[in-house]
Amino acid sequence: MQINYKLKDRFDIAIFIPLVLLILFGLIAIYSSTVNHPLASGRFQQQVIAAITAIFVFFIVYSLPQQLFKSFAVTTYIISILLLIAVLFVGKTVYGAKSWLSFGPIGFQPSEIGKLGTILCLAHWLSYKNRDINNIKDIGIALLIGIVPIILILLEPDTGTAIVFVIITLSLLFWSGISLFALFVVLSPGIVVAASLFGTVTFILSLLFVVVALFLFKRDLFNSATVFVMNLGASFFFDYAFRFLKPHQQKRIETFLDPGADPLGSGYNALQAKLAIGSGGFWGKGFLQGNQTQLRFIPEQWTDFIYCVVGEEFGFVGSLLVLILFLIIFIRLLNLSSIAKDNFSVLVIIGVLSLLFSHFAINIGMNVGVTPVIGLPLPFLSSGGSSLLINMILLGMVMNIYKNRKQHT
Repeated sequence: MQINYKLKDRFDIAIFIPLVLLILFGLIAIYSSTVNHPLASGRFQQQVIAAITAIFVFFIVYSLPQQLFKSFAVTTYIISILLLIAVLFVGKTVYGAKSWLSFGPIGFQPSEIGKLGTILCLAHWLSYKNRDINNIKDIGIALLIGIVPIILILLEPDTGTAIVFVIITLSLLFWSGISLFALFVVLSPGIVVAASLFGTVTFILSLLFVVVALFLFKRDLFNSATVFVMNLGASFFFDYAFRFLKPHQQKRIETFLDPGADPLGSGYNALQAKLAIGSGGFWGKGFLQGNQTQLRFIPEQWTDFIYCVVGEEFGFVGSLLVLILFLIIFIRLLNLSSIAKDNFSVLVIIGVLSLLFSHFAINIGMNVGVTPVIGLPLPFLSSGGSSLLINMILLGMVMNIYKNRKQHT
Protein backbone atom coordinates (compact mmCIF):
# COMPACT_ATOMS: atom_id res chain seq x y z
CA MET A 1 0.00 0.00 0.00
CA GLN A 2 2.87 2.35 0.77
CA ILE A 3 4.33 1.84 -2.74
CA ASN A 4 0.98 2.61 -4.34
CA TYR A 5 0.68 5.76 -2.27
CA LYS A 6 4.08 6.98 -3.35
CA LEU A 7 3.32 6.27 -7.00
CA LYS A 8 0.03 8.14 -6.82
CA ASP A 9 1.71 11.02 -5.02
CA ARG A 10 4.44 11.43 -7.66
CA PHE A 11 2.79 10.24 -10.88
CA ASP A 12 -0.67 11.33 -12.05
CA ILE A 13 -2.33 8.15 -13.27
CA ALA A 14 -5.53 10.12 -14.01
CA ILE A 15 -3.73 11.78 -16.92
CA PHE A 16 -1.44 8.97 -18.03
CA ILE A 17 -4.03 6.19 -18.43
CA PRO A 18 -6.44 8.24 -20.63
CA LEU A 19 -3.39 9.44 -22.57
CA VAL A 20 -2.21 5.91 -23.34
CA LEU A 21 -5.74 4.81 -24.25
CA LEU A 22 -6.07 7.71 -26.72
CA ILE A 23 -2.76 6.78 -28.35
CA LEU A 24 -3.92 3.15 -28.66
CA PHE A 25 -7.24 4.32 -30.09
CA GLY A 26 -5.32 6.39 -32.61
CA LEU A 27 -3.12 3.45 -33.65
CA ILE A 28 -6.18 1.27 -34.21
CA ALA A 29 -7.89 3.98 -36.31
CA ILE A 30 -4.71 4.71 -38.29
CA TYR A 31 -4.25 1.01 -39.07
CA SER A 32 -7.85 0.72 -40.24
CA SER A 33 -7.68 3.84 -42.43
CA THR A 34 -4.34 2.94 -44.06
CA VAL A 35 -4.25 -0.86 -44.35
CA ASN A 36 -6.04 -0.86 -47.71
CA HIS A 37 -4.74 2.49 -48.92
CA PRO A 38 -1.90 2.27 -51.48
CA LEU A 39 -0.73 5.85 -50.80
CA ALA A 40 -0.50 5.33 -47.02
CA SER A 41 1.87 2.38 -46.93
CA GLY A 42 4.01 2.46 -43.81
CA ARG A 43 1.95 5.12 -42.01
CA PHE A 44 0.91 2.74 -39.24
CA GLN A 45 4.44 1.49 -38.67
CA GLN A 46 5.75 5.07 -38.56
CA GLN A 47 3.12 6.03 -36.00
CA VAL A 48 3.99 3.02 -33.80
CA ILE A 49 7.64 4.10 -33.80
CA ALA A 50 6.60 7.71 -33.11
CA ALA A 51 4.38 6.60 -30.22
CA ILE A 52 7.13 4.52 -28.60
CA THR A 53 9.63 7.35 -29.04
CA ALA A 54 7.19 9.95 -27.67
CA ILE A 55 6.43 7.88 -24.55
CA PHE A 56 10.17 7.39 -23.97
CA VAL A 57 10.77 11.16 -24.29
CA PHE A 58 7.77 11.78 -22.01
CA PHE A 59 9.47 9.91 -19.17
CA ILE A 60 12.77 11.71 -19.81
CA VAL A 61 11.04 15.09 -19.50
CA TYR A 62 9.20 13.83 -16.41
CA SER A 63 12.57 12.99 -14.80
CA LEU A 64 14.32 16.32 -15.49
CA PRO A 65 14.90 19.00 -12.84
CA GLN A 66 11.89 21.32 -13.02
CA GLN A 67 14.08 24.44 -13.04
CA LEU A 68 15.29 23.57 -16.55
CA PHE A 69 11.91 24.43 -18.07
CA LYS A 70 12.10 28.06 -17.02
CA SER A 71 15.85 28.26 -17.77
CA PHE A 72 15.37 27.19 -21.39
CA ALA A 73 12.09 29.04 -22.01
CA VAL A 74 13.52 31.99 -23.93
CA THR A 75 16.10 29.83 -25.75
CA THR A 76 13.40 27.41 -26.91
CA TYR A 77 11.29 30.31 -28.13
CA ILE A 78 14.19 31.87 -30.09
CA ILE A 79 15.06 28.52 -31.70
CA SER A 80 11.42 27.99 -32.70
CA ILE A 81 11.26 31.46 -34.29
CA LEU A 82 14.45 30.81 -36.25
CA LEU A 83 13.02 27.50 -37.49
CA LEU A 84 9.76 29.21 -38.49
CA ILE A 85 11.78 31.73 -40.49
CA ALA A 86 13.90 28.98 -42.07
CA VAL A 87 10.86 26.99 -43.20
CA LEU A 88 9.68 29.97 -45.27
CA PHE A 89 12.83 29.72 -47.38
CA VAL A 90 13.81 26.04 -47.44
CA GLY A 91 10.63 24.33 -46.27
CA LYS A 92 8.67 21.65 -48.05
CA THR A 93 5.18 22.53 -49.29
CA VAL A 94 2.46 20.12 -48.12
CA TYR A 95 -1.25 20.77 -48.84
CA GLY A 96 -0.53 24.33 -50.00
CA ALA A 97 1.54 25.36 -46.95
CA LYS A 98 5.33 25.55 -46.76
CA SER A 99 5.35 24.14 -43.23
CA TRP A 100 7.80 21.21 -43.18
CA LEU A 101 11.55 21.03 -42.67
CA SER A 102 13.45 17.87 -43.55
CA PHE A 103 16.78 16.57 -42.31
CA GLY A 104 17.44 13.46 -44.35
CA PRO A 105 14.59 10.99 -43.76
CA ILE A 106 13.30 12.97 -40.78
CA GLY A 107 10.65 15.63 -41.38
CA PHE A 108 8.97 17.89 -38.82
CA GLN A 109 6.86 21.01 -38.56
CA PRO A 110 8.60 23.96 -36.86
CA SER A 111 5.19 25.21 -35.77
CA GLU A 112 5.04 22.25 -33.35
CA ILE A 113 8.25 23.38 -31.69
CA GLY A 114 6.81 26.90 -31.81
CA LYS A 115 3.93 25.77 -29.59
CA LEU A 116 6.38 24.55 -26.97
CA GLY A 117 8.53 27.68 -27.21
CA THR A 118 5.58 30.10 -27.10
CA ILE A 119 3.97 28.45 -24.08
CA LEU A 120 7.25 28.44 -22.14
CA CYS A 121 8.23 31.99 -23.11
CA LEU A 122 4.80 33.48 -22.37
CA ALA A 123 4.65 31.64 -19.04
CA HIS A 124 8.12 32.92 -18.19
CA TRP A 125 7.33 36.54 -19.12
CA LEU A 126 3.92 36.68 -17.46
CA SER A 127 5.21 35.13 -14.22
CA TYR A 128 8.45 37.11 -14.00
CA LYS A 129 8.63 39.04 -10.70
CA ASN A 130 4.81 39.11 -10.42
CA ARG A 131 4.55 41.75 -13.14
CA ASP A 132 1.36 43.78 -13.61
CA ILE A 133 -0.24 42.30 -16.70
CA ASN A 134 -2.60 45.29 -17.02
CA ASN A 135 0.38 47.52 -17.69
CA ILE A 136 0.36 48.51 -21.38
CA LYS A 137 4.04 47.66 -21.79
CA ASP A 138 3.68 44.18 -20.27
CA ILE A 139 0.56 43.40 -22.30
CA GLY A 140 2.29 44.64 -25.45
CA ILE A 141 5.36 42.44 -24.94
CA ALA A 142 3.18 39.41 -24.12
CA LEU A 143 1.14 40.00 -27.28
CA LEU A 144 4.36 40.42 -29.27
CA ILE A 145 5.63 37.03 -28.03
CA GLY A 146 2.43 35.46 -29.35
CA ILE A 147 2.10 37.53 -32.52
CA VAL A 148 5.57 36.86 -33.98
CA PRO A 149 4.99 33.10 -34.50
CA ILE A 150 1.43 33.81 -35.63
CA ILE A 151 2.66 36.08 -38.43
CA LEU A 152 5.34 33.61 -39.51
CA ILE A 153 2.84 30.74 -39.57
CA LEU A 154 0.34 32.81 -41.56
CA LEU A 155 3.08 33.41 -44.13
CA GLU A 156 3.41 29.64 -44.73
CA PRO A 157 0.30 29.89 -44.85
CA ASP A 158 -1.25 27.71 -42.10
CA THR A 159 -4.37 29.45 -40.81
CA GLY A 160 -5.46 26.61 -38.52
CA THR A 161 -2.22 26.49 -36.55
CA ALA A 162 -2.16 30.31 -36.32
CA ILE A 163 -5.60 30.21 -34.69
CA VAL A 164 -4.24 27.80 -32.07
CA PHE A 165 -1.45 30.26 -31.23
CA VAL A 166 -4.04 33.03 -30.85
CA ILE A 167 -6.01 30.88 -28.39
CA ILE A 168 -2.87 30.01 -26.40
CA THR A 169 -1.84 33.67 -26.15
CA LEU A 170 -5.29 34.90 -25.09
CA SER A 171 -5.72 32.05 -22.59
CA LEU A 172 -2.44 32.84 -20.84
CA LEU A 173 -3.22 36.57 -20.78
CA PHE A 174 -6.63 35.85 -19.25
CA TRP A 175 -5.21 33.49 -16.63
CA SER A 176 -2.56 36.06 -15.71
CA GLY A 177 -5.27 38.41 -14.46
CA ILE A 178 -5.80 40.74 -17.39
CA SER A 179 -8.65 43.17 -16.69
CA LEU A 180 -12.04 42.63 -18.30
CA PHE A 181 -11.68 45.83 -20.33
CA ALA A 182 -8.21 44.88 -21.59
CA LEU A 183 -9.52 41.44 -22.53
CA PHE A 184 -12.41 43.08 -24.38
CA VAL A 185 -9.96 45.29 -26.30
CA VAL A 186 -7.99 42.21 -27.36
CA LEU A 187 -11.01 40.03 -28.25
CA SER A 188 -13.49 42.48 -29.77
CA PRO A 189 -11.72 42.88 -33.16
CA GLY A 190 -11.91 39.13 -33.63
CA ILE A 191 -15.62 39.13 -32.82
CA VAL A 192 -16.28 41.90 -35.33
CA VAL A 193 -14.24 40.13 -38.03
CA ALA A 194 -16.09 36.85 -37.41
CA ALA A 195 -19.44 38.64 -37.58
CA SER A 196 -18.49 40.31 -40.88
CA LEU A 197 -18.24 36.85 -42.47
CA PHE A 198 -21.98 36.41 -42.08
CA GLY A 199 -23.02 39.58 -43.86
CA THR A 200 -23.69 43.26 -43.35
CA VAL A 201 -26.45 42.83 -40.75
CA THR A 202 -24.33 40.77 -38.35
CA PHE A 203 -21.40 43.13 -38.94
CA ILE A 204 -23.51 46.15 -37.92
CA LEU A 205 -24.87 44.26 -34.91
CA SER A 206 -21.35 43.43 -33.77
CA LEU A 207 -20.36 47.11 -33.98
CA LEU A 208 -23.44 48.00 -31.91
CA PHE A 209 -22.32 45.40 -29.37
CA VAL A 210 -18.92 47.11 -29.20
CA VAL A 211 -20.55 50.51 -28.67
CA VAL A 212 -22.80 49.20 -25.87
CA ALA A 213 -19.85 47.45 -24.20
CA LEU A 214 -17.74 50.62 -24.34
CA PHE A 215 -20.61 52.56 -22.78
CA LEU A 216 -20.88 50.03 -19.93
CA PHE A 217 -17.12 50.12 -19.30
CA LYS A 218 -17.47 53.94 -18.86
CA ARG A 219 -14.06 54.80 -20.29
CA ASP A 220 -13.15 58.28 -21.46
CA LEU A 221 -14.10 59.42 -24.96
CA PHE A 222 -10.59 59.11 -26.39
CA ASN A 223 -10.09 55.48 -25.27
CA SER A 224 -13.59 54.49 -26.37
CA ALA A 225 -13.19 56.10 -29.79
CA THR A 226 -9.79 54.44 -30.23
CA VAL A 227 -11.19 50.98 -29.48
CA PHE A 228 -14.15 51.53 -31.82
CA VAL A 229 -11.91 52.67 -34.68
CA MET A 230 -9.64 49.69 -34.03
CA ASN A 231 -12.62 47.32 -34.38
CA LEU A 232 -13.87 49.07 -37.50
CA GLY A 233 -10.39 48.91 -39.01
CA ALA A 234 -10.04 45.20 -38.18
CA SER A 235 -13.06 44.33 -40.30
CA PHE A 236 -11.81 46.30 -43.30
CA PHE A 237 -8.31 44.87 -42.89
CA PHE A 238 -9.74 41.34 -42.89
CA ASP A 239 -11.68 42.05 -46.07
CA TYR A 240 -8.45 43.28 -47.65
CA ALA A 241 -6.42 40.33 -46.31
CA PHE A 242 -9.04 37.81 -47.49
CA ARG A 243 -8.18 38.65 -51.09
CA PHE A 244 -4.59 37.58 -50.45
CA LEU A 245 -5.52 34.13 -49.09
CA LYS A 246 -4.84 31.14 -51.28
CA PRO A 247 -7.92 30.00 -53.25
CA HIS A 248 -8.25 26.80 -51.18
CA GLN A 249 -8.25 28.87 -47.96
CA GLN A 250 -10.97 31.16 -49.28
CA LYS A 251 -12.97 28.09 -50.27
CA ARG A 252 -12.66 26.65 -46.76
CA ILE A 253 -14.14 29.80 -45.23
CA GLU A 254 -16.95 29.89 -47.81
CA THR A 255 -17.63 26.19 -47.27
CA PHE A 256 -17.88 26.69 -43.52
CA LEU A 257 -20.59 29.29 -44.09
CA ASP A 258 -22.39 27.00 -46.57
CA PRO A 259 -21.04 23.39 -46.72
CA GLY A 260 -23.54 22.43 -49.41
CA ALA A 261 -22.38 25.13 -51.82
CA ASP A 262 -19.55 22.97 -53.20
CA PRO A 263 -20.27 19.35 -52.21
CA LEU A 264 -17.80 17.88 -54.70
CA GLY A 265 -15.06 20.41 -54.03
CA SER A 266 -14.15 22.24 -50.83
CA GLY A 267 -17.21 20.93 -48.98
CA TYR A 268 -16.55 17.30 -49.87
CA ASN A 269 -14.49 16.33 -46.82
CA ALA A 270 -16.88 17.91 -44.32
CA LEU A 271 -19.94 16.25 -45.84
CA GLN A 272 -18.28 12.83 -46.12
CA ALA A 273 -17.01 13.04 -42.54
CA LYS A 274 -20.52 13.72 -41.21
CA LEU A 275 -21.84 10.86 -43.32
CA ALA A 276 -19.22 8.49 -41.90
CA ILE A 277 -19.92 9.42 -38.28
CA GLY A 278 -23.69 9.27 -38.79
CA SER A 279 -23.55 5.88 -40.49
CA GLY A 280 -21.74 4.31 -37.53
CA GLY A 281 -24.89 4.16 -35.47
CA PHE A 282 -24.70 3.20 -31.79
CA TRP A 283 -22.16 0.35 -31.87
CA GLY A 284 -20.42 1.09 -35.16
CA LYS A 285 -19.88 -1.10 -38.20
CA GLY A 286 -16.92 -2.88 -36.67
CA PHE A 287 -13.15 -2.76 -37.02
CA LEU A 288 -12.11 -2.67 -40.72
CA GLN A 289 -15.80 -2.65 -41.72
CA GLY A 290 -16.44 1.03 -42.36
CA ASN A 291 -17.53 1.83 -45.92
CA GLN A 292 -16.29 5.43 -45.89
CA THR A 293 -13.02 4.35 -44.32
CA GLN A 294 -12.21 1.25 -46.33
CA LEU A 295 -13.43 2.63 -49.66
CA ARG A 296 -11.33 5.78 -49.12
CA PHE A 297 -14.09 8.36 -49.59
CA ILE A 298 -12.31 10.80 -47.28
CA PRO A 299 -8.80 11.86 -48.37
CA GLU A 300 -6.06 11.67 -45.70
CA GLN A 301 -8.51 10.28 -43.16
CA TRP A 302 -5.65 9.13 -40.91
CA THR A 303 -4.82 12.76 -40.10
CA ASP A 304 -7.42 15.53 -39.75
CA PHE A 305 -10.44 13.22 -40.12
CA ILE A 306 -9.32 10.37 -37.88
CA TYR A 307 -12.35 10.96 -35.64
CA CYS A 308 -14.76 10.00 -38.41
CA VAL A 309 -12.95 6.62 -38.64
CA VAL A 310 -13.69 6.10 -34.94
CA GLY A 311 -17.28 7.23 -35.41
CA GLU A 312 -17.96 4.92 -38.36
CA GLU A 313 -16.27 1.75 -37.11
CA PHE A 314 -16.91 2.08 -33.36
CA GLY A 315 -20.11 4.13 -33.46
CA PHE A 316 -21.53 6.41 -30.82
CA VAL A 317 -19.95 4.32 -28.05
CA GLY A 318 -16.43 4.66 -29.47
CA SER A 319 -16.88 8.35 -30.26
CA LEU A 320 -18.19 9.04 -26.76
CA LEU A 321 -15.32 7.11 -25.18
CA VAL A 322 -12.78 9.27 -27.00
CA LEU A 323 -14.59 12.43 -25.83
CA ILE A 324 -14.66 11.15 -22.23
CA LEU A 325 -10.92 10.37 -22.26
CA PHE A 326 -10.16 13.87 -23.48
CA LEU A 327 -12.54 15.35 -20.91
CA ILE A 328 -10.77 13.49 -18.09
CA ILE A 329 -7.42 14.95 -19.20
CA PHE A 330 -8.83 18.48 -19.52
CA ILE A 331 -10.48 18.41 -16.09
CA ARG A 332 -7.35 16.97 -14.52
CA LEU A 333 -5.16 19.67 -16.10
CA LEU A 334 -7.52 22.34 -14.77
CA ASN A 335 -7.31 20.78 -11.31
CA LEU A 336 -3.53 20.62 -11.44
CA SER A 337 -3.36 24.32 -12.28
CA SER A 338 -5.01 25.04 -8.92
CA ILE A 339 -2.47 23.04 -6.89
CA ALA A 340 0.73 24.15 -8.64
CA LYS A 341 2.66 26.39 -6.28
CA ASP A 342 4.31 28.91 -8.63
CA ASN A 343 2.89 31.12 -11.37
CA PHE A 344 5.20 29.77 -14.07
CA SER A 345 3.98 26.21 -13.50
CA VAL A 346 0.35 27.32 -13.45
CA LEU A 347 0.72 29.14 -16.76
CA VAL A 348 2.53 26.20 -18.38
CA ILE A 349 -0.35 23.91 -17.41
CA ILE A 350 -2.93 26.40 -18.73
CA GLY A 351 -0.91 26.77 -21.94
CA VAL A 352 -0.91 23.01 -22.44
CA LEU A 353 -4.64 22.85 -21.68
CA SER A 354 -5.47 25.63 -24.16
CA LEU A 355 -3.32 23.98 -26.85
CA LEU A 356 -4.88 20.54 -26.48
CA PHE A 357 -8.42 21.85 -26.06
CA SER A 358 -8.23 24.13 -29.12
CA HIS A 359 -7.00 21.24 -31.29
CA PHE A 360 -9.67 18.97 -29.81
CA ALA A 361 -12.57 21.43 -30.22
CA ILE A 362 -11.66 22.55 -33.74
CA ASN A 363 -10.88 19.04 -35.02
CA ILE A 364 -14.05 17.48 -33.63
CA GLY A 365 -15.95 20.48 -34.97
CA MET A 366 -14.44 19.88 -38.43
CA ASN A 367 -15.56 16.26 -38.34
CA VAL A 368 -19.14 17.06 -37.36
CA GLY A 369 -19.40 20.18 -39.54
CA VAL A 370 -19.58 22.99 -36.97
CA THR A 371 -16.11 24.53 -37.59
CA PRO A 372 -14.24 25.22 -40.85
CA VAL A 373 -11.94 22.57 -42.29
CA ILE A 374 -8.63 24.22 -41.40
CA GLY A 375 -6.30 21.25 -41.18
CA LEU A 376 -5.73 20.62 -37.47
CA PRO A 377 -4.93 17.10 -36.19
CA LEU A 378 -6.68 15.47 -33.24
CA PRO A 379 -4.07 15.19 -30.45
CA PHE A 380 -2.74 11.67 -29.76
CA LEU A 381 -4.99 10.07 -32.41
CA SER A 382 -4.05 11.65 -35.74
CA SER A 383 -1.03 10.42 -37.63
CA GLY A 384 1.97 12.70 -37.18
CA GLY A 385 5.20 12.13 -35.29
CA SER A 386 6.20 15.74 -34.57
CA SER A 387 2.77 16.64 -33.20
CA LEU A 388 2.65 13.58 -30.96
CA LEU A 389 6.20 14.15 -29.71
CA ILE A 390 5.60 17.82 -28.75
CA ASN A 391 2.29 16.98 -27.06
CA MET A 392 4.00 14.26 -25.03
CA ILE A 393 6.85 16.62 -24.08
CA LEU A 394 4.29 19.16 -22.86
CA LEU A 395 2.42 16.57 -20.81
CA GLY A 396 5.75 15.27 -19.50
CA MET A 397 6.36 18.81 -18.21
CA VAL A 398 2.92 18.85 -16.59
CA MET A 399 3.61 15.53 -14.86
CA ASN A 400 6.98 16.88 -13.75
CA ILE A 401 5.22 19.87 -12.21
CA TYR A 402 2.82 17.49 -10.46
CA LYS A 403 5.74 15.44 -9.10
CA ASN A 404 7.47 18.53 -7.70
CA ARG A 405 4.37 20.44 -6.58
CA LYS A 406 5.23 20.12 -2.85
CA GLN A 407 8.75 21.48 -3.21
CA HIS A 408 7.62 25.10 -3.60
CA THR A 409 6.73 27.38 -0.80
